[in-house]
Amino acid sequence: MRALLLTIALLVPLAAACGSEEKQGANLPQGAETVKLDPAEFTTEIDNPYWPMAPGDKWVYREGEQRVEVTVTNRTKVIGGVEARVVHDVVTVDGKPREDTFDWYAQDKSGNLWYLGEDTKEFENGKVVSTKGSWEAGVDGAQAGILLPAEPKAGMTYRQEYYKGEAEDAAQVLSVDEKVEVPFGAFDHVLLTKDYTPLDPSLLEHKFYARGVGPVLAIGIAGGFDREELLRYTRGR
Repeated sequence: MRALLLTIALLVPLAAACGSEEKQGANLPQGAETVKLDPAEFTTEIDNPYWPMAPGDKWVYREGEQRVEVTVTNRTKVIGGVEARVVHDVVTVDGKPREDTFDWYAQDKSGNLWYLGEDTKEFENGKVVSTKGSWEAGVDGAQAGILLPAEPKAGMTYRQEYYKGEAEDAAQVLSVDEKVEVPFGAFDHVLLTKDYTPLDPSLLEHKFYARGVGPVLAIGIAGGFDREELLRYTRGR
C-alpha cells in the first residue's frame, strides 16, 4: 500500500507538467461554464471503455464498514431533452441503508460519458435526513459535466458536475497506465484520476478505472484516507 501511494504521489507533478502541453481539457467543460447539449448527439448505449454501462450491470464495493452496490437499471430519464441512463447506487452498513442515489448518465457521439445529475437521500435510523447534493442539469442553474472523457490523456482537466454551492466536483487525468489489484482482480493499463472540489479544497481522492470494467478503486489522499475497492462485478447482458 505504501508503494502504491508513493507511485501516486510521484504522478501528481508529472501530470501537472503534461497539462502545460495539452491545454488540459480545452474542449471539456470547466467550472461554471455553460454548455448546451444537443439531444441528437447523445445515447443511453454507454460503451466508454473505462466505464461501459449496460442494463443489469452491477458493481459491489467495500469501503470500511460500508457496502456499496451500483446497478445499471433499464430505466431512462429525459433531462433537458437528453435521454439519460438511470444508475442506482445504494450504500448500506450492516444491511441498513446509509445512502440511496439515482444517477443519470448519457454518452455523446464522441464517446465522452456525461453526468446529468442525481437524486440522493441520506438515512439515519431508517429515515431520510438529507437530500443535499441532489441536482439536475438545466434546473436552478445546474450544468452537466463529464464523468469520463472518450480519450483521456494525462493532464486533462474537466468538471464532473456543477450546481453552485452544492455539487462542484472536478477531475484531472493523472495517468492511463497504472497497475491495480483489488479483491475482484488485478488490472493494468488503468486510468487514474485526481478528483477534487472547490467547495472543500482539503478533500482529494484518486480513482482508478479498469478497461471493460469501470471503477475498481478509490483512495482518499487528503481530508480522509478511505479506501473503496471492487469486490464483485457482474454483467447484465
